[in-house]
Amino acid sequence: MKTHFLSMVPLAWAMRTAGHEVRVASQPGLTGTITEAGLTAVPVGEDHDLLPAMEGADVGAGVPWHSIDLDPVRPEVHAWEFLKTLNTVLPSAFFAHANNDPMIDDLVRFAREWRPDLVIWEPFTVAGAVAARSVGAAHARLLWGADLLLDIRARFLRRLAERPGAAQDALAGWLRGALDRHGLLFEESLLRGQWTIDTLPASIRMPLGEPTVAMRYVPYNGAAVVPDWLREPPTRPRVCLTLGLTARSGADYLLGSLDGMLDAVGDLDVEIVATLNAAQRAQVSRLPGNVRAVDFVPLHALLPTCSAVAHHCGAGTWSTAAIYGVPQLISPMVFENSYRARRTAEVGAALVIPQNELTPRALRDGLLRVLEEPRFAEGADRLRRESLSDPTPNDIVPVLEKLTLEHQELVP
Repeated sequence: MKTHFLSMVPLAWAMRTAGHEVRVASQPGLTGTITEAGLTAVPVGEDHDLLPAMEGADVGAGVPWHSIDLDPVRPEVHAWEFLKTLNTVLPSAFFAHANNDPMIDDLVRFAREWRPDLVIWEPFTVAGAVAARSVGAAHARLLWGADLLLDIRARFLRRLAERPGAAQDALAGWLRGALDRHGLLFEESLLRGQWTIDTLPASIRMPLGEPTVAMRYVPYNGAAVVPDWLREPPTRPRVCLTLGLTARSGADYLLGSLDGMLDAVGDLDVEIVATLNAAQRAQVSRLPGNVRAVDFVPLHALLPTCSAVAHHCGAGTWSTAAIYGVPQLISPMVFENSYRARRTAEVGAALVIPQNELTPRALRDGLLRVLEEPRFAEGADRLRRESLSDPTPNDIVPVLEKLTLEHQELVP
């Protein structure tokens, strides 16, 4: 997904400016986005459409897996039947799409030609671990959000060990099929990485006991231009209302009535900047006078001028708000957003409204609270200072160099 790649760009820049050769391998559809970032693209395999795959991964009663709240505080998330179902569903309905056979095979072929020393992969793209294994390269996951899939994986394996023969490890079975084609053996690190690079601040990070390198999140939104209106300081509190890039990819489970939502905040003494593309803008019959609708504006330029941001808890929006100390009004959706939303509220930096409770009135009342109650600004500032205390991508390059030497294997 494009948003997952964008979070990787600052580390790729850091490695490149430290003198390392960097290649970004991805399915062909992302090639333009990669080269736009000033990086060298290697198109591999065939494109997929991940959102339909996510919608199709049914965990029961017609419910797609990504709309399930996977927050580990919910006891049903760690119930055996749910863990077993999710482990059965995800390999064929999700991972096999994100890592289709042509992609894995082409990526292994490229790795054997180019011989990387280190492969960094985002959590959905285990093909990166297979390619690393094929040449003995070190490999690590770079997280863009909370590590809930690994939490689910670890819980499943523990429960499976207590119930010998109760279920098959379908995820390992699927990956073994890909490894067999290339004469490779399965090991658990191919699903976990030899270590993990985590961009969440310590108070939000999941304590899973994995070898972890903390890294400060550095916002990157792709090609960006600061518009004239953003160069002037706001004359009243500015609020960003954004549905994120996911809503532009066909997701239809976000803010139900844009008309009603915008009308509900239309009389507030604030400036609302709503990021709406043409299709979303067409849903709005009338823009209130205090609403500025823009197709795109770089969040790293907009959010430092904002007094609050209302969003669905997409990883990029959340992380940018955290690094700039912006109080958040969050209505979480998809599988890992609820965890981050809950933890952000617990550290005092956000107010959370569940999706099924997000009415126009709830949006209005929530925004007023976030803007008027000092505790949200204070909590957001604490989160900002904590985020800035983590090492930058440039700072961790020597750490990654050392870990690479420790984990590399010699493969002819």
